[in-house]
Amino acid sequence: MEATSATLLTFGVILLLASWVQLLIVSFKEDYTWGLATIFLPPLSYFYSLFALNKAGSALGLSILGMVLIFFAL
Repeated sequence: MEATSATLLTFGVILLLASWVQLLIVSFKEDYTWGLATIFLPPLSYFYSLFALNKAGSALGLSILGMVLIFFAL
């Protein structure tokens, strides 16, 4: 693996983890059940963020940026 792709992959994974933590905080503020769904079913929480863009839009943007970085790393 080249240094550039390893760096992109690392930053992509970091951004995905940061977006998940941010989404975890937002979803627990919204409702206890959404917070639990974020912990146990992360894909469902990103589906929730599509419908609550005013509250979780930045977390969704971070996750999209992380996925783009991971895509370019591969």
